[in-house]
Amino acid sequence: MGTCIENFVQGEEDEHIFCSKYSPVPVPDNVTLPEFVLQHAELYADKVAFVDAVTGKRITHGEVARDTRRFSKALSSLGLRKGHVVIVVLPNVIEYGIVALGIMAAGGVFSGANPASHISEIKKQAESADAKLVVTNSENYEKLKALEIPVIVLASELVEGAMNWNKLLEAAENAGDVIKEPIQQNDLCAMPFSSGTTGVAKGVMLTHRNLVANLCSTLFGVGPEMIGQVTTLGLIPFFHIYGTTGICCATIRNKGKVVVMGRFELKTFLNALIAHEVTFAPIVPPIILSLVKNPIVDEFDLRKLKLQAVMTAAAPLAPELLTAFEHKFPGVLVQEAYGLTEHSCITLTHAQKGLVSPQKNSVGFILPNLEVKFIDPDTGRSLPRNKPGELCVRSQCVMQGYYKQVGETAQTIDKNGWLHTGDIGFIDDEENVFIVDRIKELIKYKGFQVAPAELEAILLSHSSVEDAAVVPLPNEEAGEIPAASVVLSQGARESEEDIMNYVASNVASYKKVRVVHFVEAIPKSPSGKIMRRLIKERMVEKIKANSNNF
Repeated sequence: MGTCIENFVQGEEDEHIFCSKYSPVPVPDNVTLPEFVLQHAELYADKVAFVDAVTGKRITHGEVARDTRRFSKALSSLGLRKGHVVIVVLPNVIEYGIVALGIMAAGGVFSGANPASHISEIKKQAESADAKLVVTNSENYEKLKALEIPVIVLASELVEGAMNWNKLLEAAENAGDVIKEPIQQNDLCAMPFSSGTTGVAKGVMLTHRNLVANLCSTLFGVGPEMIGQVTTLGLIPFFHIYGTTGICCATIRNKGKVVVMGRFELKTFLNALIAHEVTFAPIVPPIILSLVKNPIVDEFDLRKLKLQAVMTAAAPLAPELLTAFEHKFPGVLVQEAYGLTEHSCITLTHAQKGLVSPQKNSVGFILPNLEVKFIDPDTGRSLPRNKPGELCVRSQCVMQGYYKQVGETAQTIDKNGWLHTGDIGFIDDEENVFIVDRIKELIKYKGFQVAPAELEAILLSHSSVEDAAVVPLPNEEAGEIPAASVVLSQGARESEEDIMNYVASNVASYKKVRVVHFVEAIPKSPSGKIMRRLIKERMVEKIKANSNNF
């Protein structure tokens, strides 16, 4: 069980490679992702798998297995063949897992898209992936007609020009067997789109083995006593890799229950936690912020919560915010995690029952079957413990590459199979891994590197700051300067200068925030990531507008 640290000579330098402190776990061969997660479904056939947090509509594990087979059969009857991509444009609904698994079981490739996206963005994804089919709901059908691809609609009523989900499942139930090409574990099954380290969305090619291997690593600590016992909040978008793999697939595999929420609204969120007795809630830092600072929370009897743990990813959690949450929700374990689409989902985590308590601000330990190293971004040399460098990971979970993007793939996965994440981090003496920031987000002030996450944590520690984001602004003298968009709490009287002075009193001179703009909200992606490019554009526009007024 000891940590694996390999030191071998490569040229004239030692290579520092870190492995899990836990023993390797087996990954089954010759099993597809649907087969893997649906194993033993018949033993839990009557147990609820997905329930809508608001309406109470539910689907059992037996129905998930049955309808996955029916949908797979229907897709094959429609002419879907191995390797064909199906774009799924749905909010979080209780049928989502069936849709994704049905596509994969038919040999197709599931590709989730944000239903809130503009049609031009969805069209770009569909064209980039060579999609053959779209699955959506009646609310999104009108805009998707422009894709000129066959559409299946999840709706009780018939929609003109589209195929109906219920009718397809009924027809498949009554139809004969369909002959389809055998599916291999190394066949593609998912193509989520990720901006990677370049900022441009690309199709990430993931195989059945990639996702099965990831589930084996992430679920290694789940003992028999936990099977069928965990109720998970399904709020993270299911089109996101964590929603698909970490929530839908992991829950089906472990025969738990997902409480499905289509969008975040604080009262609905708290009602769902209490009414459905949620025990595990994967959420994003902005929700933690709301739970700590929004007075609506005080209207609820938090003693009724059955919540045992929350897991947060997507962005670093400010230390003061973590402390405030633990004070308000004593007994609820906060687990930070780290993952990326290119690695099939979770890469580092604390989320294992019965294992050591998490180290504050660490994103966890290295999972079984994974190798990790940290390299100097300038020299490429691997670094020893406690030295920040670009996190690189190598395992069976690493994507096959970006679809039709050979150059981008070569920049991300090197010749030795290491996936370069673009994230700066380090490992300490107790095997805890810490993420410092993104390489592309580091601010270069007069040659010094400034991490936005560090400044954001300081800003959030101010009693009058509700939310904050730090971005680089171009500066002729310094190259770049740290600039902050800040959301003040109601009734706050601080000025921009007051906020800048507060940060300055807590950091070295080169890390000082040089510009502060007060805003109503910090724009964030559905997964909770700060939209820094948009914030920077807005700040630049505001500065230009103000200069033109003089």
